[in-house]
Amino acid sequence: MSKNTTSQSAPRTIAARPGRRALAATAITTAAVALSFALTGCGMFDSDSVVVNVGYQSKTINTVNAGTLMRDRGEFEKALAKAGEESGKRYRVVWQDFSSGAPLTAAMIASHVDIGSMGDYPLLTNGSKTKKYDDATTDFIATTGYNLRGSLNQVVVPTGSTATDLDDLRGASVSTSLGSAGDGMLSTALQQAGISKDDVHVANQDPSIGAAAVEGHQVDAFAQFVPWPQLVIFRNQGRLLYDGGDNEVPTFHGIVARSQFSQANPEVMTAFMQALRDTTDYITGQPMQAAKRVSEITGIEPEVVYLYNGPNGLVSFDPTIKEQFGPALEKVKAYLVSRGSVAEDFDIARFTDTEYLRRLYGPEYAAKASDVGNPSRLRGTDDLCGLPVGDPALASEVWFAGQDSTDVAATPSCALRRIADTDTAVRAAYVPDAVTATKLFASHATWLADPTATASRRYLPFATAAGAATYRASHPELTEVSYETAVSQSRSTT
Repeated sequence: MSKNTTSQSAPRTIAARPGRRALAATAITTAAVALSFALTGCGMFDSDSVVVNVGYQSKTINTVNAGTLMRDRGEFEKALAKAGEESGKRYRVVWQDFSSGAPLTAAMIASHVDIGSMGDYPLLTNGSKTKKYDDATTDFIATTGYNLRGSLNQVVVPTGSTATDLDDLRGASVSTSLGSAGDGMLSTALQQAGISKDDVHVANQDPSIGAAAVEGHQVDAFAQFVPWPQLVIFRNQGRLLYDGGDNEVPTFHGIVARSQFSQANPEVMTAFMQALRDTTDYITGQPMQAAKRVSEITGIEPEVVYLYNGPNGLVSFDPTIKEQFGPALEKVKAYLVSRGSVAEDFDIARFTDTEYLRRLYGPEYAAKASDVGNPSRLRGTDDLCGLPVGDPALASEVWFAGQDSTDVAATPSCALRRIADTDTAVRAAYVPDAVTATKLFASHATWLADPTATASRRYLPFATAAGAATYRASHPELTEVSYETAVSQSRSTT
């Protein structure tokens, strides 16, 4: 394998291998390519500099520790500066922003991205497609964030829709990004429900386009990855129809690196992994501060960001590669092989390389990789209900207007009581689903009331109406109440 000389002063061009490069170029974000050429070909980087091209997805909350926040905090550049003190080299990072994994993969095939982060479905596609070329072959080297239930991918319907479950989507139009984690989740969900994908009309759209289509009632449903479903919900443009966690297939985003580049520049990879760890520690240690900063950069409301990266959030930010990902990726592979996106002989084990992670964590790696608890946990004392806060299946919190932190609550019912007992406006209240513990916006949950329960356990939130109906079928004494009613009754009865 020939060495990749990233320190060359001449720009790397797509035309280097006409057939492959031209094909890949059609899918590369024009602005990203222009930026790469401008920085590598116009004299800004001299021949002594090692240029590191990093592809990321700024609005994908699950990858902010390898993209948006890492770039903003300058963690990679700091680590490279330290590496340069030992190597005598100078390093420059070119950050390229992509809307999804498919164009990022095309850029890696064209050797215009050296390190990239993307979801599990496009990650496997990346590994399969790049292995055809010596200078583009990639390795899966780390995770950015994950959800073992799969709740990072969801199906939303427009506000006012009468649909209550997936069966109501027969003959409907569904917006998704083909080849994405959202698309894979939708296909698996439809299959499990006994619905052929031919029974729905799929509109292949970028997430932002699909979100606008939901708002304009131009599509009947929207199947996407983090953070788009909950962003639509928070903006009152839609409601959750199906939680991808019901597929019971773990989902995650990961980091891939071009093998040729990483082998030629091991010190760069060491620096990147250190930056990943430092940024991840910042998110788990300062979740509110991190959420606000991501919001400032991306325009995504901080309340939505915090739903994902806050304590007990939908995303567990942890770079280690979990054992549970293996079986999940085999299921992903089976689907992608059927779609013609991944070769049948693609070897997931050979594609996965934990060498850099093991160097990063040393003897702690095995224990950390086996730990699947969310590193960011909600703890404290609920002074209103007089109960400790700690159980992820119950712990809740309320973000009141004018506050820079949330108030903790021992249970969802205690959170409702806290809201009822004040006239302060609520920015967001977060509660766990009564069955799955999936973190939800309280105001968008389906609520059931148990008249026989104690005040601190009286109200049960559910992510979807279908989930609440299933639970109520075996608990007929429960009644459905609106969020507003639950708050009102909490004020008058507790």
